[in-house]
Amino acid sequence: MPYMLLIMEPHGQRAERGLVGGQEAYARMLQFGGRLKARGLLRATESLASTDQAVRLQVREGQTRLVDGPFAETKEMVGGFFLLDCATREEALAIASECPAAEWATIEVREVAPCYHGA
Repeated sequence: MPYMLLIMEPHGQRAERGLVGGQEAYARMLQFGGRLKARGLLRATESLASTDQAVRLQVREGQTRLVDGPFAETKEMVGGFFLLDCATREEALAIASECPAAEWATIEVREVAPCYHGA
């Protein structure tokens, strides 16, 4: 069963951590991903750039609207994700608790399902 671990980071945390701290954190995340891959659980993983260069898009009544970042209405940003194959929700939660990012961010664990599932 696919589960996604969304890494929810506080805005500005990367700048506070600095280059060396960021490189150390990234190395730990790569090692974590490598262990998941070796166990046959990892489908995909990516780190996302800061929201400073992000843009949001909406289409309403045929009109496209772009909203540039940063997005002050949020306190966190999605910093990256791990897409996993897990047998159960409990397994996904156990893996999330092992994720190094849980020390500096919040890990949101969500089952992958169609948008109408559980409606």
